[in-house]
Amino acid sequence: MKITSVETMVIENVEPYRGGRYLLFLEIKTDEGIVGLGERITGNTYSKRLKDLRSQIDLIEEYADEFLVGENPLNIEKIWDRIYASRHDFRHPSLHATPVISAIDMALWDIAGKVAGQPIYNLLGGQYHEKLRAYAYMPSGLPGGNFRDDPSIAGEIAQQLLEEGNSACKLDPFMPEYPIPRDIPLWEIEHAAKIFESIRQTVGNKLEVGIGTHGQLTTYSAIRVADFLQPYHPFWFEEPVPPENVDEMVRVAQHTSIPIATGERLVTKYEFSEVLEKGAAQIIQLDVGQCGGITEAKKIAAIAEAHYAMIAPHMACGPIAAAAAIQIDTCSPNFLIQEANQGPLHKTIFEEPMVFENGFIIPPSGPGLGVELNRDILSRLVVE
Repeated sequence: MKITSVETMVIENVEPYRGGRYLLFLEIKTDEGIVGLGERITGNTYSKRLKDLRSQIDLIEEYADEFLVGENPLNIEKIWDRIYASRHDFRHPSLHATPVISAIDMALWDIAGKVAGQPIYNLLGGQYHEKLRAYAYMPSGLPGGNFRDDPSIAGEIAQQLLEEGNSACKLDPFMPEYPIPRDIPLWEIEHAAKIFESIRQTVGNKLEVGIGTHGQLTTYSAIRVADFLQPYHPFWFEEPVPPENVDEMVRVAQHTSIPIATGERLVTKYEFSEVLEKGAAQIIQLDVGQCGGITEAKKIAAIAEAHYAMIAPHMACGPIAAAAAIQIDTCSPNFLIQEANQGPLHKTIFEEPMVFENGFIIPPSGPGLGVELNRDILSRLVVE
């Protein structure tokens, strides 16, 4: 079997644009008629300009010409390594190039699964989990108000989530995200504590609630926040400081019993290894669409397992990358929970939609990624 072509599709997303205003899909085609699906996540961009995706499309086409066409698509490790490392002075551990490798990799695994007639998770050790615990961001308000303005509303929202079958959620109490990092004044920390207090008073400990920051805090602010919120037992403290300085994240971890979570902006097993070896985090939020694809995600999950750490994959992406994350979740013994920020397109773009109900995702049983694009829906959304 040989790869004959790689084709890209830019998809106009559906509001509220989960994963970005535009999504970038690719298809790897073979001489035996088997096609693999991949997605280059678009950085959650809300740009209205299609030309903003041009550099990403160019890189996919460059890699296709140099590393893919004419190759056996089942040689996944070899292809991954050649793309990543064959240019001696231009290795690719970056959030520009590694997501392209991720998109290619998930498409190659899709082909491998279709060749074998098995879901990808069966090629990676089999189905460890029959259903996958999931969570999303806590809705910010009710018709009567917003918990950011009135913390007492948070308890009502938490009660609703429980009644809908959810067991976990997260919230970012320290908006806006920028500038980064910034000082968090005491009054703002106290306001965040009131949100958690409202939740605990209403639902007790029945709902896990993660602190979902995006690296907004300085080290000393993160330590103060952890000290203030620790009595409410948050599920985790996500990216308390920007992820590029692992030693400062270690410093935060050493000052609190709240589990530290990170990983959505890290790439390759090498960056994750440093986080785990230094004890910066014990909940690893790898993004299958960014870290290096299914090949690399499985290795990262194994490294985490060796450190008794859990994976809680990030999902702010389109539906194909989401399907790839579900494959990793299903076969990983140390899977904890899957982020599930799904938009309307996630429920309509496939012939058989992914099943998300009562706070759980049911892994698909079909071959490869277990999903196929609905071509009628797709034809109405393709813009390039």
